[in-house]
Amino acid sequence: MTALSPHTELDTGHRRREVERLCVVTRIVRPATDMIRFVVGPGGEAVPDLKNKLPGRGIWVTASRDALGEAVKKRAFARGFKRDVRVPADLVERTEALLERAVCDALAMAGKAGLVLTGFAKVEAALERDRMVAVLHASDAAPDGVRKLEAVRRRGQNSPVVVVTALSTAQLDLALGQPNVVHAALLAGPASETFLARCRRLERFRTGDWGEQDSRAAPN
Repeated sequence: MTALSPHTELDTGHRRREVERLCVVTRIVRPATDMIRFVVGPGGEAVPDLKNKLPGRGIWVTASRDALGEAVKKRAFARGFKRDVRVPADLVERTEALLERAVCDALAMAGKAGLVLTGFAKVEAALERDRMVAVLHASDAAPDGVRKLEAVRRRGQNSPVVVVTALSTAQLDLALGQPNVVHAALLAGPASETFLARCRRLERFRTGDWGEQDSRAAPN
């Protein structure tokens, strides 16, 4: 892959889509989609820019809890921005909460597009008819219900189905505007693709699992 300024920690503030960026703490060049951009807010505080649209010059950190924690610990923000930057002690938690919010917002859009079915019976029927791209189980769902639906999924699905357990019942309720959402089925559509992409980003942030993706260290 061809890197865009792989040795530069501080970007130019352009809003055009970047192909690759250099992580300010690991010094690994990765696709920008695997990174989180940070800018300095009006109060001099480091602010996550998940959509890569905030004004001003920014630095990039590999999108994982461990990498962001190291960036805070090693004062990588001050070095990257070449100025004093206020870094909240809970920046990792704040960033994860924003990633969760992005997932919930995408699910809400999928729901408004009519791509989400809720309730055990509807999910079971969708699994049996092989007409879904993902099944959602609340993170606090009862194990018995999850086991029953997973058995249906393994028995009846001919096409791959993603299993999402990243959100709690309360988060599912809020995103879909209805009470007691424990299980849901996600049908195919552009809004569903956005939701699943954001789920993958959140999962990678939490686990640091990048699979076999191409990445390389920038020379010093």
